[in-house]
Amino acid sequence: MTIAGSDSGGGAGVQADLKTFAAHGIYGTAALTAVTAQNTTEVRGVVTLDPAFVRLQIETVLDDLAVQSVKTGMLANRAIVNVVAELAGAGRLPRLVVDPVLVSSSGRALMAPDGLEAYLERLLPQALVVTPNLREAGALTGIDVGELMNVAAMTEAAQLIRARGARYVVVKGGHLTDAAHDVVAGPEGVTVLEAVRVVTGNDHGTGCSLSAAIAAHLARDDDVLAAVRAAKSFVARGLAGAAGWRLGAGHGPIDHFGWSSGT
Repeated sequence: MTIAGSDSGGGAGVQADLKTFAAHGIYGTAALTAVTAQNTTEVRGVVTLDPAFVRLQIETVLDDLAVQSVKTGMLANRAIVNVVAELAGAGRLPRLVVDPVLVSSSGRALMAPDGLEAYLERLLPQALVVTPNLREAGALTGIDVGELMNVAAMTEAAQLIRARGARYVVVKGGHLTDAAHDVVAGPEGVTVLEAVRVVTGNDHGTGCSLSAAIAAHLARDDDVLAAVRAAKSFVARGLAGAAGWRLGAGHGPIDHFGWSSGT
């Protein structure tokens, strides 16, 4: 299940999550938290759904379908974060992957100011995996984003976030300028997943797709590190496959289904 916002441009949010689930042969369900008006260049508007209705969506799915893993994306505000945290605390959201969507790639805030504390105090302690990018890691730790532009600072941030209660933290290096290394902090220690950066402007929804791919592999009973490795490879293939696409005037989507490779 994905608990996230809708992207009218189709590249991120629930749309990217469901594409990712399908690409992995996993049946996906969804609970919408917000509806956005956006395309490849900008977010023009956001309408947040009533937290009680978000809860109703989640519980309606859970009461009928055997959900094996859950990921969150845009949760929009404190009240929705609290709804998800309460359900997770009750054991209803198995193998929870939290992608702390705080701001869009175009710079628009996607979380109300009071939501950050709710993430830290209530939701992160319920997470099996948390997947912040560099900007989100900075917001969650108070570390300056500029200081996160190297593996040592990413490692420090990952450990600080993990100290909030999450079992595993993946600090994503997609905003690094010379590589695409990710840092994974877990009970076994710190692992650096090194990768060559794919040069492309079609990178919208990479964070959503990564966390959804992790959830898909967890649903298959993969261990966390194996799930993260596989998800990272999936996103890298999607970036490479879409590198030559021309969809819209801004940041286009990745190739979730291997269309460019014919697979």
